Amino acid sequence: MGEAPQSTLSVEPIAKRPEPAVLAHTVRTGLVESLHRGSAIAVDESGAVLYQIGDVDRVIFYRSAIKPLQALVALRVGTSLSVEEIAITCASHSAYPIHIAFVRKILGDVGLDETALQTPVDWPLGRGARDLLVAAGHREKRRIWHNCSGKHAGWIAACRTAGWDHTEYLSPDSNLQQEVLEIVRDATGVDPAPTGIDGCGAPTLRGSVRGLAQAFARLSSDPQYAATANAVHRFPALSGSNDRPDGKLGAWWDGPIKAGAQGLIGAGRHGVGVAVRSESGDGDIAVLALIAVAAKLGLLSPAALDALSDTSAPAVLGGGTAVGTIEPVMQP
Repeated sequence: MGEAPQSTLSVEPIAKRPEPAVLAHTVRTGLVESLHRGSAIAVDESGAVLYQIGDVDRVIFYRSAIKPLQALVALRVGTSLSVEEIAITCASHSAYPIHIAFVRKILGDVGLDETALQTPVDWPLGRGARDLLVAAGHREKRRIWHNCSGKHAGWIAACRTAGWDHTEYLSPDSNLQQEVLEIVRDATGVDPAPTGIDGCGAPTLRGSVRGLAQAFARLSSDPQYAATANAVHRFPALSGSNDRPDGKLGAWWDGPIKAGAQGLIGAGRHGVGVAVRSESGDGDIAVLALIAVAAKLGLLSPAALDALSDTSAPAVLGGGTAVGTIEPVMQP
């Protein structure tokens, strides 16, 4: 047999660090069936720690959790966007008709259409949206249905406004992406380079769970971030979706909130930033743990906690009926 082909990719070793904390466990019929590990932190604007568990300084990619920062570049170069359109530029949307209408509006206002998007072709993230399209006879994926098409549309509009080449908007060396790097560096206090490549093809920036919490503390209190912070606060159904756990939490959260891939979520309220990462990449666990941290710090009202009970401790099913729960643990 011939030698196995050698990979052309190198993998950075994981430095020896403390074990992640246990954020939650799954209980089925009275037995703890699995553990869900990760990290969580809450900080104020100065960076003072209000709550911390797990390794919050391990280097991670922020993925879509920093979209409210990435979207700021369009506003800073003078792009005219309504508050709803700003929410879509911050979105990981489900591609319901309302989401797609705003993406088309952003592109149309700068004389372009969805052919300018460089997102991968995809089906909608939302199952309901997919079902609507299939029922309407659609059989092929499209770029505009990708959950990041709003972010891409905002970036394209920014390039058109600033006079930059909009066909190069995904290049890490472009004026647009260099501006994004500066915004994220300033907000998080962490150098976001070198970048990786996100699922949508955009540069994805490095940081830490601590850096994400710091960013959301500033998003919720510093006027320079007010436009995107207010948009995702007012329209969580546009920046997320009401049929997902992060969207359900967003409807009750009094401030900016944004989830990202690989089990990451950040939220800010009145100068307090909270960030959580599930080590398994499970976004539902991250949302559950953020609710637990918020409850400890008094950041959610009793009414909100009651309304979110199915999200903060989702049922485990057996034979179609509840036989247990996924419960927050929050133990080192």
